[in-house]
Amino acid sequence: MKIFIKILLAIAFIFHGWAVNARETPKVTLLVIEPSKTNPRNSEGDIIELKDGRLCLIYTRFRGGSSDHATADLAMRTSDDGGTSWSDDKIVVPCEGGLNVMSVSLLRLANGEIALFYLRKTSKEDCRPLMCISNDEAKTWSQPKICITDEVGYYVLNNDRAVQLKSGRIILPVAWHQGPGKALDRAGVIMCYLSDDNGQSWRRSKDVFKAYAPDGKRIIAQEPGVVELNDGRLTMFIRTDAGSQYICHSNDGGETWTKTQPSNLASPLSPATIERNPWTGDLICVWNDHSGVHPYPKGRRTPLCLAVSKDEGATWSQSQILEDNPDGWYCYTAMAFVKERLLLAYCAGDKQVGGLNRLKVIAIPKDRLIPYAHNPDKVALSR
Repeated sequence: MKIFIKILLAIAFIFHGWAVNARETPKVTLLVIEPSKTNPRNSEGDIIELKDGRLCLIYTRFRGGSSDHATADLAMRTSDDGGTSWSDDKIVVPCEGGLNVMSVSLLRLANGEIALFYLRKTSKEDCRPLMCISNDEAKTWSQPKICITDEVGYYVLNNDRAVQLKSGRIILPVAWHQGPGKALDRAGVIMCYLSDDNGQSWRRSKDVFKAYAPDGKRIIAQEPGVVELNDGRLTMFIRTDAGSQYICHSNDGGETWTKTQPSNLASPLSPATIERNPWTGDLICVWNDHSGVHPYPKGRRTPLCLAVSKDEGATWSQSQILEDNPDGWYCYTAMAFVKERLLLAYCAGDKQVGGLNRLKVIAIPKDRLIPYAHNPDKVALSR
């Protein structure tokens, strides 16, 4: 009898292992770009699929130090085998202006062209997004055009933030922090720049606003992002120092916005990325989940997690862990849905190499992008 019981237990253990392994399908690491002495930081960028099936990654390659204001170029790598191997770096935008160029957004426009947005930092009082166009699948780019011309200032547009709405409008959500002769505002002033002619001209949104906690105290509000909802409204999500991402909504394509409110996406002062899953219509959020579902060190940008919303962001599933090194620093994520995989490119540094100095690209299978709303256990995409 004892032998029989041992056999049954062994069989149960094997089937349990199969079930766990089936649920914990590992993510695939496609690329890790490490820093070096001559290239001390490889930072945030964006990925797009070209019409011939190749992957195109453009990111910020620093060569003058690792600070946000150090000399940097925009470098491109391509892959013709789904990310298994990558080309060498090709500099597509050399350092220009007084400081650097960084924070890439790649956007496939409705007319089929590719738009490249990036920040040009001329000084600590002049940082503005520029736009280039490629009509030959990233082989060549047009001369850059400044998107903000009405008022010189230091505007932050994160990587992978440019969005084209169903109406054709392009929207750039930005945070203003300083301008010539104006005092530094670290807390940030939120606004959008809008174009209804494929980027030929731009105008500022009617609403320009700061963010406040429910008690009326002003909070830090930086690095906004926008996602279009199925009913045509826009949701803006903003990193804050108030313990969560703050959100607001627009009913008129980004011209005016409701009052900012705390969301249920608990996080440190770190940006989130929210985009729509084209296969299911769900929203996908990648951010540093500090809700307490998973262990986290206070104030640090770890763990990096993924959650799903089936109700346009009203509620989110329990998050799944992408990265959970307690010494890690995971942020500035770019998303691309390519060939039944979600590709994520993000800063994946640590205390040893520096938090923003290593760039990583991973792939998650399409069938892993499902909610785990009723699972009380920690669910990891990989170990």
